[in-house]
Amino acid sequence: MRITPDNKLKKLIIIGDRLLIKPTRPDERTASGLYLPPGVQEKEKVQQGYVIKAGPGYAIPMPVDDEPWKGEEEKIKYLPLQAKEGDLAIFLVSAGTEVMYEGDKYFIVPQSAILMLEREEDL
Repeated sequence: MRITPDNKLKKLIIIGDRLLIKPTRPDERTASGLYLPPGVQEKEKVQQGYVIKAGPGYAIPMPVDDEPWKGEEEKIKYLPLQAKEGDLAIFLVSAGTEVMYEGDKYFIVPQSAILMLEREEDL
């Protein structure tokens, strides 16, 4: 699922180091052949799904300056996430939060809960 201009997901803003993941069905296999058997998902508490949206990343602390000549236009800077939209992610379910949005199930997961990513483009 991709975000398009007329898509309902464009309204969602993901905060910080979190990812919005649309889970796949347990028997769904990727084009390259990766899939988690149902037994693994039940026993290990892991899930796979596609990254739909990603937050901006980890906020980098700005130095405290009290210099009156500096403008106020300096914005917060972020260290970007490794996961990108469209990646297949295998993640720990216990670290995520399951949410329903307009009838579909998603997980909001911190990047630290991601165990592995599969990206379609060559590395």
